[in-house]
Amino acid sequence: MRYEQEYSSSQNVNKRLVKDGFHKKLTGVCAGVAKYYDYPRIVVRVAAIAVLIMLPVATGVAYVVASVLLPENKYQ
Repeated sequence: MRYEQEYSSSQNVNKRLVKDGFHKKLTGVCAGVAKYYDYPRIVVRVAAIAVLIMLPVATGVAYVVASVLLPENKYQ
């Protein structure tokens, strides 16, 4: 078996930061950030939880603002 990442590593000219509605757990912000920066989703989610524990108010506000301002991915 060959391991392949779910998101391709090719450079996309129209790369945009959007919420990933297909792989979302809550609103899709962490999945969208993971796709944009080409990181595994679990790493971004664990980092978000760690930062939420250390800085709960700032992280909570940032997550709510990101979930409101980031557009939903039209192409699933």
